[in-house]
Amino acid sequence: MTANRTPLYKVHRALGARMIEFGGWQMPVQYSGILAEHRAVRTQVGLFDLSHMGEIEIAGPRAYEVCQELFVTDIARIQVMQAQYSVMCFADGGIVDDVIIYRLAEERYLVCVNAANRTTDYEWMAQHNRDRAEVIDRSDEYALLALQGPQARTVLSHLTPPNLSAIRRYWAAQGEVAGVPTLLARTGYTGEDGFELFVPAERAEHIWQACGEAGRAANLVPVGLGARDTLRLEAGYLLYGNDIDARTTPLEAGLRRLVYFEAGPFVGSEALRKQQADGIEKQLVGIKMEAAGIPRQGYTIWSGEQQVGVVTSGTQSPMLGVGIALGYVSPSCADEKSKRALQTDKAGHVYSSGTPLAVAIRNRRIPATVVKPPFYRRS
Repeated sequence: MTANRTPLYKVHRALGARMIEFGGWQMPVQYSGILAEHRAVRTQVGLFDLSHMGEIEIAGPRAYEVCQELFVTDIARIQVMQAQYSVMCFADGGIVDDVIIYRLAEERYLVCVNAANRTTDYEWMAQHNRDRAEVIDRSDEYALLALQGPQARTVLSHLTPPNLSAIRRYWAAQGEVAGVPTLLARTGYTGEDGFELFVPAERAEHIWQACGEAGRAANLVPVGLGARDTLRLEAGYLLYGNDIDARTTPLEAGLRRLVYFEAGPFVGSEALRKQQADGIEKQLVGIKMEAAGIPRQGYTIWSGEQQVGVVTSGTQSPMLGVGIALGYVSPSCADEKSKRALQTDKAGHVYSSGTPLAVAIRNRRIPATVVKPPFYRRS
């Protein structure tokens, strides 16, 4: 089966990007190099093509009702032109996908979903809609570009009339970028300030070139999926398919803050209530290596002589110079101090920061410590 191509595929090839298949799409993994692109985003500004992501619209007088049942968060808290990070769950509490919901009008929501889950998510939403609202897959209509980094606002200000300072984190505005109607959202997946630009697919190349020209003085660089992954991991952001999936719940993944039972039943709420009462059987934690060694997905995690879990995402942090990882561990093997905390924490979060662990790398158990993400935050 031939992989899909974004509207910017030819641009990436012209720039000499190394292309890979990701989520059913041909995507650039790097241009100048992962480390250089990573550091450019942390210190200046980078430009990403995220057009492989999906966009699904839920609209109509009963759109709020449908969204409140589909997502674990409190949809009533989203004001018009505000965004919210959320997840959808199966009936057993497993995660269908993690998404960002943009409320574009009183009765209109745009849900940005992961590329590999676009069809699954649309079918899941349509199934639970039960003809109450319009559920429309808009993915082919949009291209999604992201400007991320401390100079992102300065670069974008050369291309758009709106006062970008007035757009707060996780808010959006309708406007024009380089003369093209655009939804400008102050969201991102890097841990840096920045904007994600939803533009008509046929104008993607125009916007890309305009951003490149506007960012020349700021040393803007194109950034591929390789640096996007190291950036998101330093920021402690989860990746669907690695850190969360149908076999993990929001409670296990450290997303209890998202779950809002008080708004009424949502798909999976009964299972999550029971899990919260009974306690979780695994817990996602951040891990920082205490000696040389790069933790990778699939490496085993140890507490003393007992294997307690597996790494789900890992890398050598470009900014910290040490190995960092996310992984699931069994609460039953936590240290005694953390076990005592279980008596007052019904969610079962028993691995506290500072808990010593080890990661098996090339048949050696390298010392590591549990830390609370993000691993890196701009001072």
